[in-house]
Amino acid sequence: MKKLSIVIPVYNEKNTISELLRRVESVDLGDVEKEIIIIDDFSTDGTREILKTMENKFKILYHDKNYGKGMALRNGFKCATGDFLIIQDADLEYNPQEYFLLLEPLIDGRADVVYGSRFVGNRPHRVLFFWHYIGNKILTTFSNMLTNLNLTDIETCYKAFNRQAFLEIRDSLKSNRFGIEPEMTALVAKKGLKIYEVGISYSGRTYEEGKKINWKDGLSAISAIIRFNLFK
Repeated sequence: MKKLSIVIPVYNEKNTISELLRRVESVDLGDVEKEIIIIDDFSTDGTREILKTMENKFKILYHDKNYGKGMALRNGFKCATGDFLIIQDADLEYNPQEYFLLLEPLIDGRADVVYGSRFVGNRPHRVLFFWHYIGNKILTTFSNMLTNLNLTDIETCYKAFNRQAFLEIRDSLKSNRFGIEPEMTALVAKKGLKIYEVGISYSGRTYEEGKKINWKDGLSAISAIIRFNLFK
């Protein structure tokens, strides 16, 4: 039986974590087993207390301070034992029922890495922030210029890997915060891994609903694109 490791970084998501985990558990992947790995990045809103009631069901790591999404993913990657790995945010913006879309090119051997793009395909998308859309396009275009790829969405949460691919990049990852996204893209390009992209749905949140990323993270991403493509 094949195994899918689902790596879930969590920070202050008490309102969504239980429902997200219910949705992940409910996904039917046929003969693919699920390994659910949760990394709590020092939540202070009650998320950690919720997770402590679930330790008998999931593999849960607790950070001793808030390091950032990058560190959470790096630690999650180290714990993963699956034949495939997918990254899942805890905020309900991405639909776990679409795992099969990302897994198909990996299972049949066409791809080493699959990105779930919010900007291709005909799946439903919540209409929200114009400037977030423009910012993502700028970051993706700039990254593509340096990697010579033609991706449409490097900042997507949904990135999936076969085991050889995530082992190839795992020990090279250095980012602690949101720079992990362009860093992963730079690494898979440098390693010459086969990358596919599939269209996914997207249920974006407002800031009132808990969205955390802002313009400062965009500037950090530009710096990360330059650093990891040209100087690493």
